[in-house]
Amino acid sequence: MEDLDQQRRPKRPGVAFTGFLVPFALLLAVVAAYQARSFDALGWQGGEYAYAFLGVAFGAVVVGAVLKAARPPWTSVGTGMILAGTLGVLIAIALVALFVIAWSGMH
Repeated sequence: MEDLDQQRRPKRPGVAFTGFLVPFALLLAVVAAYQARSFDALGWQGGEYAYAFLGVAFGAVVVGAVLKAARPPWTSVGTGMILAGTLGVLIAIALVALFVIAWSGMH
């Protein structure tokens, strides 16, 4: 039965890409804001930008999972959002690991 639904439903690769692009663009916007020190006047330091980055990443995963439960084409949007959020989380983990390795090498 599910195979028939898959055959009838038109493929929309742009929908999943859009779901990926929105959180990815938000992640890049947080990085650009950090580089430009855009919110320093509000008292933001490095930690607030990190919280914003992680909030966007985890938020994309949560919203993507909720959208996966919805009807098409929202399932494809949810897939893209989950992928972008997972990429953001993996980048954050890699940066923390890099920091820990660098910190442990200092004498």
